[in-house]
Amino acid sequence: MNTLTTTIGRLFAGGTGYLDNEGHRSGIFKREIFDRVRVDSQGILGDEHADKRVHGGPEKAVHQYAEQNYCKIAQAFPRSASLLVPGSLGENISAPTFSEKNVHIGDIFGVGTAVFQVSQPRSPCWKINHRFGEERMSVYVAQEWITGWYYRVLVPGEIRAGDTMTMLERQTDRFSIEQFWQVQLSHRPSLDDLAALIAVPGLAPEWKRRLEERTKWLRALLDKVT
Repeated sequence: MNTLTTTIGRLFAGGTGYLDNEGHRSGIFKREIFDRVRVDSQGILGDEHADKRVHGGPEKAVHQYAEQNYCKIAQAFPRSASLLVPGSLGENISAPTFSEKNVHIGDIFGVGTAVFQVSQPRSPCWKINHRFGEERMSVYVAQEWITGWYYRVLVPGEIRAGDTMTMLERQTDRFSIEQFWQVQLSHRPSLDDLAALIAVPGLAPEWKRRLEERTKWLRALLDKVT
């Protein structure tokens, strides 16, 4: 296994803003952070989320988005190309080389003086569409499996742009973020694939619950057929 290493290119955090004239508040609007910042179990100190039912908390403490994905989205949505820059999808960390293809569920990274663990992919929502005025951007991001991912913070510490991110431990060689979506978005994934994904150490409890429910539904469906 090759050790994944990169450097934080840019770091983002901040308060909430309004997406449109209807007054939808969102934490997708981040400002760039140049100083060293504290990170604890809730995320970067000073970062905010408008809807805490689905954003933030220990299992979504820090969000990273693959820098190279912006070029792909810009090609699909050329009208918004000038706006598609690191930080514009609401991520906290932008860094080269890490992507949904090589970052795996449960991966543990040393980041500055902190330690992070990949807990789950991001599930893109309608707020991306409203942010850019593009009806199907969130669908495109989901279908292309270029969603980004979340970390939980195992060891609080301090981080800043320029800090190295080094993989300390890998829990599964099988389930990258991309491979997670390949199973999750399959019309009828195999029960073996679901069981293997559920068993990955570090997968967020909410995703384990959802995958277990899907497993039960598929088993019931197969029992009816047989």
